[in-house]
Amino acid sequence: MTTNYFKNYPSKEGYFEDYGGSFIPPQLQAEMEKITDAYFSISKSHNFISELRSIRKHYQGRPTPTYFCNRLSTKYGGRIYLKREDLNHTGAHKLNHCMGEALLAKYLGKKKLIAETGAGQHGVALATAAAYFGLECEIHMGEVDIIKEHPNVVRMKILGAKVVPVSFGLRTLKEAVDSAFGAYMQDFENSIYCIGSVVGPHPFPMMVRDFQRVVGIEAKEQFMEMTGELPDNVVACVGGGSNAMGIFSAFLEDSECKLFGVEPAGRSLDLGEHAATMTLGTPGIIHGFKCYLLQDEKGEPSPVYSVASGLDYPGVGPEHSMLKDLQKVSYVTANDKETIDAFYELSRLEGIIPALESAHAVAYALKLAKENPRQSILINLSGRGDKDVDYVMDTYGLPE
Repeated sequence: MTTNYFKNYPSKEGYFEDYGGSFIPPQLQAEMEKITDAYFSISKSHNFISELRSIRKHYQGRPTPTYFCNRLSTKYGGRIYLKREDLNHTGAHKLNHCMGEALLAKYLGKKKLIAETGAGQHGVALATAAAYFGLECEIHMGEVDIIKEHPNVVRMKILGAKVVPVSFGLRTLKEAVDSAFGAYMQDFENSIYCIGSVVGPHPFPMMVRDFQRVVGIEAKEQFMEMTGELPDNVVACVGGGSNAMGIFSAFLEDSECKLFGVEPAGRSLDLGEHAATMTLGTPGIIHGFKCYLLQDEKGEPSPVYSVASGLDYPGVGPEHSMLKDLQKVSYVTANDKETIDAFYELSRLEGIIPALESAHAVAYALKLAKENPRQSILINLSGRGDKDVDYVMDTYGLPE
């Protein structure tokens, strides 16, 4: 690690040490290079930065607060804090990069935004950005997730987006990415692919991280103001890893802060029953980039599962892959039962219903608090649970 971290990573070719890069057809590579050039020229300009800051303040409602969980801390130990990204407009951290990507599309003269979504939060955020800028929007979503996340599907349609059901494979997030990339390949001159996490070919892992850095910058300043010190532990859920990179980015060079990325252990750690990429994956290539990947003996992506639709992805961001190798972040797991228990604990002790993705981070943080009762824990509460309440009630019911 170096003090010029954000200038050194990724490299010019889009690598985070051994991970990242761009493994895509030459025709699409030429378009990626145009986007990269535009990002470095347009997004660093005074006009772009000023407009994005105005959007964040007056439209998104940033900064989002950091909140101390008094009752949760009393019950479990430690001092538990939440970075309240659930209070960001649209209910999750996703709008941070969607507004940035849509603003870049506007400067590039693009007419259409194309993306995938799992839990629907990225889809809602991108549909919101498209409405704000007057752009067309097409969201690809697996049929399984369409059923699980029905409220977000309705929100996307209300916002004017076209929702494309994906009916092949496991009909979840991986297939939604496949479908969206295919649509983008058909019309990349008029559209831009706004990937939903710190994944995909260069420059997307870098762009999404940079737009999400606002989370860590705010959280670090707020925590210092509230406590006079840095948190002992920072915890975030990891699927592709956008919310985690957003908050981890502010603490990478603070050795006193332990960083934990929480993956879904699902129903078990048997094949197809989880999406614990860092725990059981090996380096491989998916969707145009190299990362840790859950794969079979032929090198094909393995089937994955998570109670949280936004986490059921067999790969992970290349920057996370590098941070694992460098041992800068500890990648751990929470299973479905722990996640549902945490979902209800936060709801009933603090009056905050978390997204199932975020509930993975809460679940691990509660175990951490029991083990370290004198330490502080900062959780990135990446989204609210409105989208999940019907599914949780239908599947699990109320706790006894």
